Order: sequence, then structure tokens, then C-alpha cells
Amino acid sequence: MADATPAARLVPEEGRVGSGTVPTTVEGDLPDGLLEAFDAYERALAADDQAALAAAFESTATVMRADAGGLLVGHDAITAFRGRRGSGPVRRVVECHVRVVDADTALVVSVNAAASGGRGVVTQLWRRESGAGSRGARPWRIASAQVQASPPAIDRRVWRVVGEPLVPGSRAGDATGTAPPALSGETVAVKDLFAVAGHAIGAGVPARLAGATPESRHAAAVQHLLDAGADLRGIAQTDEFAYSIAGRNSAYGTPPNPAVPGAISGGSTSGPAAAVALGQASIGLGTDTGGSLRVPASYQGLWGLRTTHGAVDRAGLLPLAPSFDTVGWLTRDVDTLRRAAEASLPPADQVSVESSYVVDPALLSPVMPEVRAEFGRAVDEATAAGRMRRPEQVVLGDVAQLFELFRVLQAFEAWQSDGGWITSHPGELAPDVASRFAFGATISPRRAEEARVALGHERRRLESLLDGRVLLLPSASSAAPPLGATPAEVDAVRSATLGLTCVAGVLGAPAVSAPVLEVPLASGRSAPVGLCLVGPRGADLFLLDLAATWAT
Repeated sequence: MADATPAARLVPEEGRVGSGTVPTTVEGDLPDGLLEAFDAYERALAADDQAALAAAFESTATVMRADAGGLLVGHDAITAFRGRRGSGPVRRVVECHVRVVDADTALVVSVNAAASGGRGVVTQLWRRESGAGSRGARPWRIASAQVQASPPAIDRRVWRVVGEPLVPGSRAGDATGTAPPALSGETVAVKDLFAVAGHAIGAGVPARLAGATPESRHAAAVQHLLDAGADLRGIAQTDEFAYSIAGRNSAYGTPPNPAVPGAISGGSTSGPAAAVALGQASIGLGTDTGGSLRVPASYQGLWGLRTTHGAVDRAGLLPLAPSFDTVGWLTRDVDTLRRAAEASLPPADQVSVESSYVVDPALLSPVMPEVRAEFGRAVDEATAAGRMRRPEQVVLGDVAQLFELFRVLQAFEAWQSDGGWITSHPGELAPDVASRFAFGATISPRRAEEARVALGHERRRLESLLDGRVLLLPSASSAAPPLGATPAEVDAVRSATLGLTCVAGVLGAPAVSAPVLEVPLASGRSAPVGLCLVGPRGADLFLLDLAATWAT
């Protein structure tokens, strides 16, 4: 083994390995050009040179890159991740260790110091490109990379504030010697729309947070969980004013999606969903207006419940569109979800219904083909196994018109809720969110009232048509779009998904997203999509029990 400890560095911030300015060990005969290729990669990373970074990785479907957010496989997936992430970390290499496998393959492990503090470790398998020409003329590429960064105290994409715990839950059982409360041992990530005593509501907008005053008491939905013994772990991020289902936030970033690395998280209950999926909390407390619980549940393989409209007290909740806003939860298993629901829903308001299913084939027309195929497969399999009777087909009518009525009233109420603040704080929102509020500002009270009356008629018509039966449909129109998707692509997925999710919103009905569908991706891997069950109002707990049968 050759061991080199070079002289002191003249330009410490450069972190050059090939020039001999960084302590480096080499086991084996060092191949020509390897360390120069490593240095070129680090320079490209510092300069955010997207073309050079893409060229540094093998252009294959099997090249890999992993970090705390998960594993990316394939050159396209890695390139898309870098394009969406933006500039790379500011860091310098402080030591390097090379283990030569053969003349064309080497393992390089480097230690870097981030400008923000701490140490990181990067492990890379480098291979010389095959083909004609001398070895010296063939470039080196990365075949596999594992990035271990210095972990932040708080991932600001996920959390706004965290404690251990931030607020402890009830310990009534400990004091009396009786059984502990139902949620004892569980931890909660609270969407930044709910009041938490001593903390201001930020609604995903830094400027709003800066001007808000701390709340004097907990929101009712927070208090329910605390009374049941759960600890409040922290306040988690949301899309700006909760007016999105993508999970992107222009100020705090996009929370990671551990189920589909390199994909968006889904929103607007994005922070709580990521916290639960990452194992940093066991319950995500959120809201669902047009799909804000069901979509992140679908994208991240979680259980999610949108409750009957008005079933959970909304005191202390910052409203978006009160005609549709509901409280709900995200969990990794259905048992925890049911216990959270039982702790928050008045038992006297719950009803049981016949476990009879219906589907509307027209609802599936805007759904991606792979989702449509997997949904059909799941229904066929459950029918063949005798777990249910073949769902009856129904025709819900013009869902596009239903969605337009929903969109108009939601936008009008959103402007009534937040328009005053937005008017006095121009330029604080991302363009897509700002455009939705701008649309709301154009809607007259008369047009909003017409939409409200029409939606009332539609609700009664749909209730009569469904007649107490459970509607089956996918929770989202696709798997989670990649981080590199354009705004137009994300908006197209959003519109198709809202055509599905608005049905429960119009009905004011409970809806469960169960993580039982898996669809193939172009990379050859698979991604979760939720199976959604929409039931009659008041059938929240019954619907959860019914959904649980799909996971067996």
C-alpha cells in the first residue's frame, strides 16, 4: 500500500486530491487519470455544472446513487434529481482513500468538510469507460455512489420546529395505575396549520410566520391526540397556505419521499407525511381539502384518512376553504390510524353501512394506464378471492363539471381566508400558488353562491346514486412525479388527480387511502399508489375496518 501525506495545502478551500494537496492513501497501483477525474467531479459539484455532473456518471440504466433520501437507479433518475435539487453542497475534501480493484476499476472513499460544519463521507466505485483506445484516453465514470452527509439537526424541508417532545401527551395511566391511554408511545407531526400553544402558525410561508403571534392554546385536533397519550414531536411543513397537492414549497424545499427517491412527496400535508414515512413520527396530523392527505399517502405508501366534513372539531385550524376543509391523519399502519381516529371522532356520530362497492369506469379515464391496470387487477383479485362481490358499475355524471364547481368555490373561499394577507405581501408565494389565489380574487360572491347551490344539488344527486355504498377508485392519477417534472407536467397530474379526489370533497364524505397498489416505473422499479374507499358521511371507522381487509 502506498501512503502519501503531502505538505500543507496552499488553497485549503479547493480540496484537490490529484494535485497532492489532500492527505491520500492508495492501496494498489494507482491508475492514470483516476484522481484527476475525482477532482473534476468535485469542481463540477461546487460549480453546479449539470452537464459535467451528468457526464461523470455511467450512462446506463444500472448506475446507482444513494443518500439518506434513498436509492436512485439509472442515469436519467440521477440526472433528474440533480436538476431539481439545485446547487450542490459547499464542501472541501479533507482526506481520500483509494482501493484499486484492477487497472480499470477503483473504490474511492473521501471525507469532506461542509462549509456549514460537520463531516461527510462519499463512497464511489469508479470504472474506466470500455471501448476502443488506450486506457489513458478512456474517461473514468462513476458506477455507484453512496453519499453520507453530516446530518442536520432539523431537516427544514420536513420540520419547522422539533422537540423531544415538543409537547408531552397525557400520562393519566401512569398516575392512576390503570391502562395507559390509547396513543401512549405514539409521536405526532402536526401540519403547520394547527394551533400549538406557544407557537405561531406559519402555513408554510416564512413571511406569515414572521408576523404571526404565538397561539394561546392547542387546536382541538391537537388536544384530542395529546389527551389520548400521544406526544407532539413537532410542527411539520406544509405547501404554501396548503393550496397545493404537490408537496413543493418555494421557501423550505420539497420534503423527501423515501418510498420513491427522486420523486415529489405530495401535499399539502407534505411535512407530516414525510415525517411518518421516514420514521420520525408515527402519526401525521393534517388536513384534506381537495386531496391533501390522500395524495401524499398515495405517493409515499402510507395509510391516510380524510374524515367526514365537520366530524372533527376544526377550532384552532387556519382555514383554506371551510366548505371542504377536513381533519385527518397519516400513519404507516392501519391500527395506528384507527386509534388516532377513535381518539378524535365522537363515537355517537359514527355509523355502519353495508360493505357493498361501486365503481365508475369514467372516473378512470384521466388516470395513467399503469394505475388503471393495477386498480383493475386489485379489484379482480379481491373478487376472485371472495373478499367482496364484484363492484357494481355506476355513472357519476360529468365529473369535469363537478370539479369546476369545486374549484370555483374552493378558490373563492381561499381568497376570503388569505387574500387580505396576500394583497399586503406581494411576491411572497410561488407562482403556481399565487396563480390559484389570483383566480380566487376574480370570483364574485354571486358566482361563488351559484357554485355553492349547484354543489348542493350535486351532493344530493351523488348520495342518492351511491345509496350508502362504498365508491372504489385510485387515490391519485399516477405514482409520484419525479422531482425534475416541469410545472406544466405537475399541473397536468394535479388536475387529473383532483378529478378523483374532489368527489369526496363534494360529498363531505370520509375517504381512506390504503397503500395496496404498486405500479411499474420506467426505471424498472415500482412505486406505491393508494386504493381509495369513499363512504357515506359518518362511516369513518367502518371505512377503516373495510379498508384493512384489502391489506390482508
